[in-house]
Amino acid sequence: MRIFLVRHGQSQANVDHSVNSRVADHAIELTEEGHKQAQAAGEFLGDYLQADGSGAYIPRIRLWHSPYRRTRQTADRIQENAVGKRDFSIVAKATTGLWRSQGDSLFLDKREHMLLAEQQFGLFDGLSDEERETQFPKEQAYYEKCKAFEGKMWPKMPLGESRFEVCQRVHQAFGTFHRDADRHRIRDIVVVGHGTTNRAFVTMWLHKPWEWMHEEPNPLNCSIRLIEDGEDKGYIFKGFKGGAHKGQ
Repeated sequence: MRIFLVRHGQSQANVDHSVNSRVADHAIELTEEGHKQAQAAGEFLGDYLQADGSGAYIPRIRLWHSPYRRTRQTADRIQENAVGKRDFSIVAKATTGLWRSQGDSLFLDKREHMLLAEQQFGLFDGLSDEERETQFPKEQAYYEKCKAFEGKMWPKMPLGESRFEVCQRVHQAFGTFHRDADRHRIRDIVVVGHGTTNRAFVTMWLHKPWEWMHEEPNPLNCSIRLIEDGEDKGYIFKGFKGGAHKGQ
């Protein structure tokens, strides 16, 4: 199985962090530049998935995304731009397939998974460290204590969740992907997620220690990381700078 992990394109909050104090995180949209980034990622995936020259036959590839608006928008642009260069068949095996025309999406379909949502920051959402210290001194002091011991994995945000809890729920989504492979012959999946959830995905899928997630930098916007047959192949598409996330 191949897994292509994509972070969403540049969002409004990536450009202006104060947006988080006015707009609920799940409703934050891509910027115009973010739409262009997602288009570029889709074009790259289209070329990558057809690079072996087989042309007429494409394996079953399902496109998954989180329920947040910015990941929905990113997935839409990817689906629109990862297209066949000629007429092709989406195959489960060599003798059967779903025939599609040149310019159609390479993906079997696009689906949403609730458990791929970004980390919930709760009452910390949109606040600077100074504002957290003023408004929630005990909670912020506990967070800072954990962080001092490389422990950002463990503290839970007030009315939110910890990175540990993100890892737990992302892991729960894996059953869906395994069933897709076993029952529906989905060989490849593209997962459009967030900085924290994508790192949680790698951590849990590859059984990495929690320290790895702490040390791993946040992925760039629309970067594409490949996991193939249980091995981390790294980033095959570098992505775009300028999208540091509040949870990095």
